[in-house]
Amino acid sequence: MIELYMRDGCPFCQKVVQAAHQFGLKEGEDFKVIDAAQGTPGREVVLNRGGKAMVPFMIDGDISMYESSDIIAYLKR
Repeated sequence: MIELYMRDGCPFCQKVVQAAHQFGLKEGEDFKVIDAAQGTPGREVVLNRGGKAMVPFMIDGDISMYESSDIIAYLKR
């Protein structure tokens, strides 16, 4: 399952989730949203896996990426 690391109030995060829904992906089935706000376990995953405290961040198996437009292009495939 694709993991999308997000935080509340992030417009780029909302853009990714909206695109996922437009592509017919279902939260809980195809992807899950994980809170990556400061002080959360999700933030630690983002830092450890990607090296930056930036969201949105996506993990799909061995693939991980930042940047909402790159994530949306990946989800579209």
